[in-house]
Amino acid sequence: MLRKESGPNALNTTLPYIAWTVALVGTVGSLFFSEVMDLPPCDLCWYQRIAMYPLVVILGIGIVTRDRRMKTYAMPFSLTGLAISVYHNLLYYGFISQALTPCSEGVPCTAKQLELAGFITIPLMGLAAFLVITLCLFVYRNIED
Repeated sequence: MLRKESGPNALNTTLPYIAWTVALVGTVGSLFFSEVMDLPPCDLCWYQRIAMYPLVVILGIGIVTRDRRMKTYAMPFSLTGLAISVYHNLLYYGFISQALTPCSEGVPCTAKQLELAGFITIPLMGLAAFLVITLCLFVYRNIED
């Protein structure tokens, strides 16, 4: 008979799956926007992709092998992506001057390419994804240690 986990153990077991699912959806979503919808990514979006894509592999391998150290490997990528995403959103919504943008060629980092429900932008989706992944890893870390 299967035993159903409850409390902190159930949460601790679920968090890596949530983080992995968010990373996978973020990766597939970014590829869909650029390859299917022909929305070219700006420089900051590329940097966020560099932080997001490895998380799918790191978290996936960590889940399959039950490596309790996966949080140690994944957190630097997640925090880096979160920092870039926060900067990107501050720039996008006008809290930071466009003179401070690293986007020199191609698509401007403040270009409004897609807006769902009137307010959900690509930079906001990236911020939400990195925030959820980081929170999952942080809580997982606190419960484990």
